[in-house]
Amino acid sequence: MGFFDRLSRLFRANLNDLVSKAEDPVKILDQSVADMQSDLVKLRQAVAMAISSQKRLRSQADQAEAQVKTWYERAELALQKGEEDLAREALSRRKTFQESASALDSQLQAQEGQVEMLKRSLVALEGKIAEARTKKDMLKARAQAAQAQQQLQSAVGNMGTNSAMAAFERMEDKVQALEASSQASAELAGADLESQFAALEGGDDLEDELTALRQKLQSGAEAVALPASENPSSNINNSEPKSEVEKVKVAELDAELEELKRSIDKL
Repeated sequence: MGFFDRLSRLFRANLNDLVSKAEDPVKILDQSVADMQSDLVKLRQAVAMAISSQKRLRSQADQAEAQVKTWYERAELALQKGEEDLAREALSRRKTFQESASALDSQLQAQEGQVEMLKRSLVALEGKIAEARTKKDMLKARAQAAQAQQQLQSAVGNMGTNSAMAAFERMEDKVQALEASSQASAELAGADLESQFAALEGGDDLEDELTALRQKLQSGAEAVALPASENPSSNINNSEPKSEVEKVKVAELDAELEELKRSIDKL
């Protein structure tokens, strides 16, 4: 393969690629319909010319047929008058026009066939143009929709690499981080406050329990002393054993109370 052949092929390939990229479907569709319309006008002109030629041939053939009839009548007249030479000349002229009429009839038949073919082509082209116009509007709408979709996809794709969009997303992440930090601080502060109040409430519960326990101990001591007041004689006889029992119970209660205080202090 020669250098110039490769260069020519490269030039044509680049030119075709450039032309393909420059083609706008909407404009090409409009231009295609315009070209078909121009072809239709040319075909109509050709059909009109063919019909005109057909009519001219028909007129010439009719004239030739008329001359054939005229010269035949003249030959008859000359023969009736005894002019055989004149009759012979008239028949010669009649033969010439007869040959001309025959040739014109052949041309006329061929022209009629050509006119019919052109008429069918004209009708077919008109139908194709009407169909093309209908499809053109639909294809133009589809092409415009595809181009709009492509532009939208390109815009969405470029948004990911756009510095402004990237900065916006960073600021959004930063705001979310600040909100999370603030919420965490609020939760920690609330937890500390809750623990303080829980400690206070717990202290009140312990004091209430201690007060209730003291009241219980006092009521228990009074219950132990009541039988001695109700039965003096038995108190006199058994004073020493009951006193020892009371001392033992009070000592146990005091020990339990001290143990409870120590447990509270540890808290």
